[in-house]
Parts: sequence; structure tokens; C-alpha cells
Amino acid sequence: MDITTGIGLVAGAAVIAILILMGGDFRMFYDLHAIIIIFGGSFAATLIRFPLVAMLHGLPLGLKFAFSMRNTTSRELVDELAVLAEIARKQGPVGLEKAETEDQFLAKGIRYVADGYDSDFIRDNLERDRDNFLTHLDEGQKIYRAIGDCAPAFGMIGTLIGMVQMFSNMSDPSKLGPFMAVALLATLYGALVANLFCLPIADKLHVKLVDEEVNRTLIIDGILMIRDAKSPTLVREMLLAYLPEAHRHEEAETAPA
Repeated sequence: MDITTGIGLVAGAAVIAILILMGGDFRMFYDLHAIIIIFGGSFAATLIRFPLVAMLHGLPLGLKFAFSMRNTTSRELVDELAVLAEIARKQGPVGLEKAETEDQFLAKGIRYVADGYDSDFIRDNLERDRDNFLTHLDEGQKIYRAIGDCAPAFGMIGTLIGMVQMFSNMSDPSKLGPFMAVALLATLYGALVANLFCLPIADKLHVKLVDEEVNRTLIIDGILMIRDAKSPTLVREMLLAYLPEAHRHEEAETAPA
């Protein structure tokens, strides 16, 4: 689990809660009209941008991967693929049937090699799997970013509506407070939804998308080299290109002779 997402959300919510409690209570900051304009308006505008199916799929998927963390890093994948290459060299592709890995994408590639599929089949299937996954992740990122873009705008719309209602009822002082609350709280809700939740999650999904693209491409290249019976040393050296420059030197220094 990626605890940084949860820690960030809890910390942000705690800061807001502390500031609220220092000057009053939560009831002062609740307004149903502001909630309706922010959440209803943002959902409606996002629904215009994306099909309903994409939203129903992208919202939970994006939330899931915003809180999940990859089990293995790129460095660990290089080491693991080098070990698999050693097994394949000593025992042949059949020896990979007993190999275990926590990465499901890598496990699929190992199974293809162990079953004796040709390189073109392995490449096509793994690349299709990678591209479909990245497309869904990108879809979730775009949806959360769209909501993050809409929320402040609808906060401003709520503010304008509240101001119009307030100025239209200047003769009745009892109505000025509720309308002013709509005006101010709509802006507050919009800013919080966008900057504490939706936009940070969209950025987190973008980072994960880039990482997954690198790692899954690394796995595809490693699996194909194992399929072609490349030496473990060559597999490691070729895959080191996927690591940052500093990590390449560290990996080269710690690699077994």
C-alpha cells in the first residue's frame, strides 16, 4: 500500500479541521446548497467530457492505484530477471515453471516462456497487456484532473449565485447570512476538492503511469532476452539502461561476478 497518499489526505484534513475548530465548529462550515453546486456541478461537467462507462471505470480504478504501491522496484526487477535468465540457461525454459514472483505481469511473461511460445507472440501479448493497463490508468488520471479543474470553477459559480441571492434580499436581513454562507462555502469546497483530493490524486496516478510504463517495458525486454537464451550478464547489462544513472553504477558495483 502507498501510505503517502493516505498520510497526505489525513494531514491535509487535519490542518483544515484544526483551523475550523480554532474559530468555531463544523456546523458553521456545512451548507447543503454549496455541496450540491460543487459535487453536482463537477460531476455533470465531467460527465460531458467523458462517457459514463469511462467514469464508472476510471474513478474506482484511479482511487485504487492512488493508494496501491508496486511490489517490486526497477532495480529489483533487473535482479529478478537476471536470476530467471540464469535458471533458463541452466535448466532450460521448462525450469521457469517452478519460478515464483510477486509481479503478475512478470509471472505471465515467465509462463509464456516456459510454455514455449515464440517471441512475436510473447511481445504482442505483453505489449497489448501493458498498453491496456496504461490506457486505463491514464483514463483515471484524466477524470480526476477534470474534476479538479471543474470544482474551483463551480465554487465560483456558487459564490456568484450566493451573491446574487444576497443582494436580491437586502431588505430581509435574516436571509443575508445563509446566502453569504453559500457564496463563501462554495468557493471553500471547490478549492478543497480540487487541491486536497482530485489534483493530487491525478498527479500521483501520472507518476505511477510513468513508473509502470518503464517497469513493464523493462519486463518485456527481459522476458524476450530470456526467451532468446541470452546470458544473465547480458540481460542485466541491457536492462540497466532503464535505471537512473546513479542507480546504474550502484547496480553494476553490487552485481555478482
